[in-house]
Amino acid sequence: MEASVSSDAPGAPGTPPTWTSSAKDMVGCTLGGSHLWFTLGFGIVNEVYYPRVDIPQIRDLGFIVADGKGFWAEVKRIERYSVRLIEPGVPAVEIVHDHERYRLRLRIAPDQRRDVLAIECRLEGDADLRLYALLAPHLGATGWDNSASVAPCRGRRILCAEQGPFGVALAAADEHQRDAFARVSAGYVGVSDGWQDFARHGAMTWEYRSARAGNVAMMGELPRHAVLALGLGTSAAAAATLAVSSLLQPFDELLRQQVAAWEAWHVGRRAVCPLPPKVPPVIDAQLMTSSVVLRSHIDKTFPGAMVASLSVPWGNTSNQRGGYHLVWPRDLVQCAVAILAFGAQEEARQTLRYLIATQRDDGRWNQCQWLGGTPYWQGIQLDEAGFPVLLAAALAERGVLGGIEVRDMTRRALAHIAGAGPSSQQDRWEENEGINPFTLAVCIAALVAGAGFLDEPAKGWALALADFWNANVESWLAVSGSETGCRVGVARHYVRVAPPRIVEDPQALQDLIAIRNRGGDAGTAAAEEIGTEFLQLVRFGLRSADDPLIRDSLRVVDAVLKTDTPRGPVWHRYNGDGYGEHDDGRPFDGAGTGRGWPLLTGERGHYELMAAPKRCPISRRWPP
Repeated sequence: MEASVSSDAPGAPGTPPTWTSSAKDMVGCTLGGSHLWFTLGFGIVNEVYYPRVDIPQIRDLGFIVADGKGFWAEVKRIERYSVRLIEPGVPAVEIVHDHERYRLRLRIAPDQRRDVLAIECRLEGDADLRLYALLAPHLGATGWDNSASVAPCRGRRILCAEQGPFGVALAAADEHQRDAFARVSAGYVGVSDGWQDFARHGAMTWEYRSARAGNVAMMGELPRHAVLALGLGTSAAAAATLAVSSLLQPFDELLRQQVAAWEAWHVGRRAVCPLPPKVPPVIDAQLMTSSVVLRSHIDKTFPGAMVASLSVPWGNTSNQRGGYHLVWPRDLVQCAVAILAFGAQEEARQTLRYLIATQRDDGRWNQCQWLGGTPYWQGIQLDEAGFPVLLAAALAERGVLGGIEVRDMTRRALAHIAGAGPSSQQDRWEENEGINPFTLAVCIAALVAGAGFLDEPAKGWALALADFWNANVESWLAVSGSETGCRVGVARHYVRVAPPRIVEDPQALQDLIAIRNRGGDAGTAAAEEIGTEFLQLVRFGLRSADDPLIRDSLRVVDAVLKTDTPRGPVWHRYNGDGYGEHDDGRPFDGAGTGRGWPLLTGERGHYELMAAPKRCPISRRWPP
């Protein structure tokens, strides 16, 4: 019997919207014509981005399992699930949710040819149980002003929503490619949505036709085996066309296409940069996954552009538009150099082209920006002017610049560095003004590497300035007799950041450095501020790994910033860091307690390889 859909939902406009958590299980995309990127977290689909990597269009797509008699479970809240890639190095995932009464198997893969994400669902266990899909649209990167409808469309029940120039549609098919949705409903989040229905009644009792101009969500009842197609387009009708079209092919065929495309990509990059022999399979698998994560952050409208992360930090507490799906030139270059090391030369070249196209008139780049080049934050960070020069040099060193003209970009970037440095308005953490080892090392390396693209006399000037700054690293950034050093038993060590006036007065290291994100903290003397920034001096070859000052500074870092975990050591950014959750678990709200950063563990790994290369013969031969 066909379910009837009654009146419009009550409760407009719903509760204030939020995104979902930034804790992700996986991210992915296709290598075909689709302009869709997906994320997974807590065992379900999280934000899906379309038509660019900086525009999320849904909050999440999850599931409820229920018997209609009072028992119900939202699978993401049970948190008993496993995740695996269906094939190594391919962003197509199988998720298995386990419960005493059921097992829910999900296979998830994007459509190569359409802006569609497909999800195959299989519910096993108690025969009384049914499956319900819950979709929370956040079209145009906001949860406000979305309008949802579940009225019959083209002979099917399709969950649709629109907002501005965007539309989303969720269609379902059974084993015979027929409409699989039974009952459907649209509502306002927190008042009349499907989750509230189960929370109040233990079953699906509401069947609302639409919910307009608010924070909305939709729900549809499914059979025990079905395939869902989440389509995105310029309208709900366009999204529905794509979703239904995608359902008219076997899921296994869609999956085969995804696997074939990614396997071909891996073959191509490995032809350029093959792995050395005897690499353990577990390391090979990790490398493949890392390459997929990097490749999946590249945009298609703006080739070469990569957002910092397909996530919103503490997204489950806000509706902010920016999050981490913005372009930071520093992060972009570091990702491009990493993907270049994997052998993906064309992707790295596209990134350089994008950076040249978005360079500002004064030679620098925006602190961070939307993909089209519009600034989001507008601080000045000197390392972000140096990194693009280093990417150009890395490509030139390998002989794979591919005809990209870089001299003008380099000249303008180095001119900005020379005119503004050595002090930077912000450090790499976007917090403090002054001279810091990380930024200074990047700028010195950029001056040296960039000099190779310049003619005299500019070439000589760049090298002379690099020599001068390099010769003053210790006089600006090393302190003797600090309280922290004495406590650790170290006479001299590097500081995290020195005030700008250190170039004139060595006593400036006694000045207070403001600690951001600490709610009015008075600050810490620069001499007592500890960070890992000085390791960049080793990574760029400006100091030896066995330099006594480097080793002594590491002793201080390990005493102050290191934490041992069951999975190995992790380091904090600096003492007193406030960028993190509160100690009681509340999310960061402008203040908090800094946490360990896996990034810093990776940077320490780089140092250890340079300090003892014989322990890791791979590091001496790869990448070439």
